[in-house]
Amino acid sequence: MLDSAIQQQITEQLDQMPAELQRRVLHFAQALAQSLPRGEPGRELLRFAGFLDETSAREIMDAVEAGCERVDIDEW
Repeated sequence: MLDSAIQQQITEQLDQMPAELQRRVLHFAQALAQSLPRGEPGRELLRFAGFLDETSAREIMDAVEAGCERVDIDEW
């Protein structure tokens, strides 16, 4: 979705820039577009619904909670 007011402001700024700066803006915009989070739509993940039984899901959750968010000051 493109905000026409923002697009207009960008165009006005670009019109005042030399070609080299315009290219830099383009490269920056391309880098921003590539950094957008990518993932799967929820409907694609529905095939995994019910894959784990409740016991297995609880074991995984417990293992994550036990192994994460801990700081071992002697690790480094």
